[in-house]
Amino acid sequence: MAPVLQLSGITKRFPGVLANDHIDLTLNEGEILALLGENGAGKSTLMNILYGLYQPDEGEIQVRGKKVTIHSPTDAINAGIGMVHQHFMLIPVFTVTENVMLGSESVRGGDFLDRKKAADRIREISESYKLEVNPDSYVKDLPVGVQQRVEIIKLLYREANILIFDEPTAVLTPQEADELFEIMRTLVKQGKSIIFITHKLREVLEISDRVMVIRRGAMVGSTTPEKADKQKLAEMMVGRSVHLEVEKAISTPGDVVLQVQNLVVADPKNQIAVDEVTFEVRAGEILGVAGVQGNGQTELVEAVTGLRAAVSGKIHLMGQEITNLSPRQVTELGCAHVPEDRQRDGLVLSFPVADNSVLCTYYQTPYAKGLNMQAHVILENAHRLIKDFDIRTPNAQTNVGSLSGGNQQKVIIAREFSRPIKFLVASQPTRGLDVGSIEYIHRRIVEKRDEGCAVLLVSPELDEIIELSDRIAVMYRGKVVAVVSADEANKAYLGLLMAGVSPEQAESAKTKGPRVVETTF
Repeated sequence: MAPVLQLSGITKRFPGVLANDHIDLTLNEGEILALLGENGAGKSTLMNILYGLYQPDEGEIQVRGKKVTIHSPTDAINAGIGMVHQHFMLIPVFTVTENVMLGSESVRGGDFLDRKKAADRIREISESYKLEVNPDSYVKDLPVGVQQRVEIIKLLYREANILIFDEPTAVLTPQEADELFEIMRTLVKQGKSIIFITHKLREVLEISDRVMVIRRGAMVGSTTPEKADKQKLAEMMVGRSVHLEVEKAISTPGDVVLQVQNLVVADPKNQIAVDEVTFEVRAGEILGVAGVQGNGQTELVEAVTGLRAAVSGKIHLMGQEITNLSPRQVTELGCAHVPEDRQRDGLVLSFPVADNSVLCTYYQTPYAKGLNMQAHVILENAHRLIKDFDIRTPNAQTNVGSLSGGNQQKVIIAREFSRPIKFLVASQPTRGLDVGSIEYIHRRIVEKRDEGCAVLLVSPELDEIIELSDRIAVMYRGKVVAVVSADEANKAYLGLLMAGVSPEQAESAKTKGPRVVETTF
């Protein structure tokens, strides 16, 4: 039987970059094919070619044995190919029905949208594939995991049989990721074929039938989950041996650097998100904040870094009160911030790498003299950071928005870590990153701790929290419900605290199971 999809010799060049180098790929019917690679390896470029967003310089695409030419997403849909993008393509103020039928509208009476017909079809798809989506809900009111289901329904509504999932779990909680995998299994049981783009090794081993690995634009091999393990896949991705466990010495905490007292912070809807929180972080230690996303972690970080005003309470940095100071004032006191949303809060996407590397210091010597920025000094700084932090970019003048997610994160890490700092706030520092980038960033965070920096680490990834932290604070519904030594913590115990179980009731879980049951990767 011919493959449902075959790519032959696909090549794509951008100025200064060979993104895809004569790639061959096959997808069989009813198969989940994992396409694995580092950030910037060329995975998304290849899929954007398949979906008609880019045109290949060379190569051929066949669907069910027939050559097809795909100039646009419309051509792709007509060929039965659909794509769920990492950043959703939904209109928040539209309902689910309106989003799904957009561009493929049902009409009645010649001029009127037939929303009822479309909604009935969405309910039918939702029930058939166990997607559980209300057609009448507004997208802006839906959790991220449900918004992703809307994207899947859009493709099924258009009768796509080949589904591309581009980094689908990058924005999901672990629970939402498990639900997505169940949906994917249902899809293939009903005859769909899936290309699953990811860099998370445990997901590859859990969900895929076959694995193909891209490194620096070229296909370097294929395997199956039965024949591979995390170490082998990591080495195929990166081209070298990778340490899958964090290496760090025992911490030697010093003086208190950050002190938070009875802090209350409201969310954008003016609801209390941080509720009378008190904790401290000392020099030379990493305090991890664990919790299901949406329990006040984001607002806590924003208050500490000056991005959100506190309702009440006090925040002290190095003994100086910083409550409700501006981000610049907090930064100038020695605070570095790796934000959870790198594109919204960490970078100016339309600016080059060089300018983004000095966003915190562009007005200071040596990058400025009076009102005049010193372009040559900024460029020299960028060249040094690109080398020291292994930022893969054609040059320092390339707009940072054109880089892969991992390299965008490295620009932030390079900027924040290359200046004198006493306190580091790292909020989801490895979100959406590949195994090589995760290893690199973890090592840099531990190095900062060992240099005497106080680190506040916020992550929904329990493995990351357990591996990196010296102490762990658990947040639930805006409160810190417990602070424990990382040596005493395991996933079972922390998971119960994150679910709202009291520390006394969760105590017995401390002795159940290993401290770390799997790596972050």
